[in-house]
Amino acid sequence: MSPLTVKINDVFDEPACEKNRSKDAKARQKGCSKPLTPGAAAGGCAFDGAKIVLQPITDVAHLIHAPLACEGNSWDNRGAASSGPTLWRTSFTTDLTELDVVMGQGERKLFKAIREIKENYAPPAIFVYSTCPTELIGDDIEAVCKRAAEKFGLPVVPVNTPGFVGSKNLGNKLAGEALLDHVIGTVEPDDIGPHDINILGEFNLSGEFWLVKPLLDRLGIRVRACIPGDARYLDVASAHRARAAMLVCSTALINLARKMEERWDIPFFEGSFYGITDTSEALRQIAKLLVKKGADPEILARTEALIEKEEAIAWKKLEAYRPRLEGKRVLLNTGGVKSWSVVHALMEIGIEIVGTSIKKSTVEDKERIKQILKDENHMFESMPARDLYDMLSEHKADIMLSGGRTQFIALKAKIPWLDINQERQHAYAGYDGMVELVRQIDLAIHNPIWRQVREPAPWEYQLTAEEELAGTQSGPETLHPFKNVSPQQPRTSAGVEESR
Repeated sequence: MSPLTVKINDVFDEPACEKNRSKDAKARQKGCSKPLTPGAAAGGCAFDGAKIVLQPITDVAHLIHAPLACEGNSWDNRGAASSGPTLWRTSFTTDLTELDVVMGQGERKLFKAIREIKENYAPPAIFVYSTCPTELIGDDIEAVCKRAAEKFGLPVVPVNTPGFVGSKNLGNKLAGEALLDHVIGTVEPDDIGPHDINILGEFNLSGEFWLVKPLLDRLGIRVRACIPGDARYLDVASAHRARAAMLVCSTALINLARKMEERWDIPFFEGSFYGITDTSEALRQIAKLLVKKGADPEILARTEALIEKEEAIAWKKLEAYRPRLEGKRVLLNTGGVKSWSVVHALMEIGIEIVGTSIKKSTVEDKERIKQILKDENHMFESMPARDLYDMLSEHKADIMLSGGRTQFIALKAKIPWLDINQERQHAYAGYDGMVELVRQIDLAIHNPIWRQVREPAPWEYQLTAEEELAGTQSGPETLHPFKNVSPQQPRTSAGVEESR
């Protein structure tokens, strides 16, 4: 059995996942992948998932050992942001050709690429990703990385996640394993403090974590490592000295959180920074874990004082939107942590949730949704595009929040849509992020374009018999009733009479 197979089997048998524990041994070996739906988007592969987790480590050189297309298809696939280094924005690939494969030049070309990156960019580390082609031809990237690390005197980390081994989610977990095997615990910090924490599964999409970090700074809590959002290699390498951890996305890095607790006694909890109540609860849980690990209990009082102040400010800002949004119906077609955290956030200001997807949600996520919604009928695993369109076209929702894959269903149904997945342009985390989310929903719902697109087009307008007779008697100009009507005027019979 190959080392990669052993690693995959270990990831599939995740004791911290209740869904995984509920399966029998045979079902557990299959992992969480599902058969592809013919005609539907397949989603990312394991290589894509590993790149998502590791690329936001911003000062590292990410080298893809593959033909050019592999890097081109997965580069910059999320809107993670960096507050400093830009090396992660540079795309590195060995660009294997057919001749390289036939002549067996893959490993030599990889070693040469590592040397060129070291000489020209001098990064603190290089991550090397295997792919389907290089795994199939048998290139030993681990041996090459080990030799290169000895030769050039810097960490060269093999990330063995060829796309054919499984889904994007499996790649997320294998990336966490690569960090455990080769990075975390390799650097001993000289500034260990009682208030050091790790944030796991936070990707800093659109700079979201920058809305939360100031809150922690005000409490004197230091984020030793945010993995992977806006991370630095040395911070990740010394993450084993944190006192506690918060897990934001359990579907991606639950294995990393569990093993760090087992190896280095770093307790963790799963929380969310979406919504006022959930942000406050996350801050409380962080403070409580730190106190359990020996921090001064006075941090609990400071946390409550900060929460009281920030909640008052946020609620005051949100009250301006309540009259405009209370009673509005929202359909959430997302999954994972957002399936419950965004639901809770929106219900706090009186928005009605008519449905939320639980795709990629854990057992804990689903239980939270049941407690929040009080109605399991509003939960759906995966709604076919036709059913989704029928629901929206019948105006059972005032807006849909989802990712880019389903935006055109909403637009075709002439329903407002807002992106809340990784391609989003606005940050929605923390207290300020909640206010921004509500603001964007308000702008989308009340955009005047929706009134215009729902009105009949000029060629769909049916003249009454009286209007046809009047047009015939008045001359040719009146045969085109909308000729002089501006786009802002309602195209109704009354509007036509007024334009005449």
